[in-house]
Amino acid sequence: MAFVITVGIATCIGLIALVFIKPSVQIGHEQISIYWLPPVIGALVLAFGGALSWSEIFAGLTAPTAMNPLKILVLFFSMTLISVFLDSAGFFRYLAETMLSKAKGSQLSLFFTLYLTVSVLTVFTSNDIIVLTFTPFICYFTRRAGIDPLPYLFCEFIAANTWSMILIIGNPTNIYLGTGAGLSFFDYVTVMALPTLLAGLGSLGVLLLLFGKKLRQPLAASAPSVHRVDRVLVGLGVVHLGLCILFLVLSSYIDLPMWIIALVACLSLFASATGYLLARRRSLVTVAESLKRAPLEMAPFVLSMFVLVLAMEKVGLTERIAEALSAFPAVWGYGVTSFLAANLMNNIPMSVLFSGITGNLAEPAAALYASIIGSNLGAFFTPIGALAGIMWMQLLRSHNLKLSFGRFTRYGAAVAVPALALALLGLEIMI
Repeated sequence: MAFVITVGIATCIGLIALVFIKPSVQIGHEQISIYWLPPVIGALVLAFGGALSWSEIFAGLTAPTAMNPLKILVLFFSMTLISVFLDSAGFFRYLAETMLSKAKGSQLSLFFTLYLTVSVLTVFTSNDIIVLTFTPFICYFTRRAGIDPLPYLFCEFIAANTWSMILIIGNPTNIYLGTGAGLSFFDYVTVMALPTLLAGLGSLGVLLLLFGKKLRQPLAASAPSVHRVDRVLVGLGVVHLGLCILFLVLSSYIDLPMWIIALVACLSLFASATGYLLARRRSLVTVAESLKRAPLEMAPFVLSMFVLVLAMEKVGLTERIAEALSAFPAVWGYGVTSFLAANLMNNIPMSVLFSGITGNLAEPAAALYASIIGSNLGAFFTPIGALAGIMWMQLLRSHNLKLSFGRFTRYGAAVAVPALALALLGLEIMI
């Protein structure tokens, strides 16, 4: 057990160090993420050190259960590629510019419009995609308008990582914890709707308290002009996303796994878009750009963390953690612990770990949903809390916006603590 614990701690330290020091490297004209290296090294050390045999690793990765990480990755990548396609086709930017153009000189109106836009889009896509899409736009718009970007950046980031809780597809952590436990799309949203609503209203209220004075200042510049999009490509993307979500809702009734539904929708979208572009003798740049933007580093990251959890389960560590947490009410014990753990090791590894812990419980529902809440709202507390936070900070640096770790945490904690309390209170009501 000591060997597994040592490797696990070293892996988390290595992950945090890379996030702070060098989360990516420049290769040619491309920035390549390397935060996944410590988990891969940790998994290899466990395998070659004898903590797990290669046959045990293979059996775990290919198990015919909902916890199969390969199926979960297929679901994640399929939904991500559909969202990225819509972004590459200009849908998100078009919608944002259309709504922001109606701000009419009021920063408060602009703030509420942005919060609503981000919240609605996050519900049907994912927090990571929204952060990647909206952050450059906010930097551009606020610079042009001559206004402080921080209220809008935090508005976007917090809305995306709050409303990502409501559907199982909203966050990779939802997908991993939810599908790993065999939750249906409908059961998940039934439980998580109230916690998400309470957290969303609470976080919006705190944001207004933090930035209300700045937002009462007039907005001098007009919104950017709305650019045109290819309606056919956008239509294909919206129709495929809508049908995919519909079938995900019905998945438990039609006895189709969610990963198959998402995969079919993704393949159909890219095939139909390619056929349309070829028929019009147009460039396949939208399709190529979408495929290029797939976060492939998630595969070695998740698979390696899964191997670490397999080792913890083998030596009985996850059972001991579950026993320790049994001394606390499940909702609050797992909610607070997962929230803090996400900020020690990032929310993806935390979700892999807590999936193994909740799997040892006789009645895991309360602990499982509480862990999902912690995995989402943990993104507010420090930049380490979520991959979305790491990407967000990198984007700000690329736009010459300086936001220190301390300042992020001061604003983030002010929102995260009441949002977490309200979400867990909502979960107590629903469970």
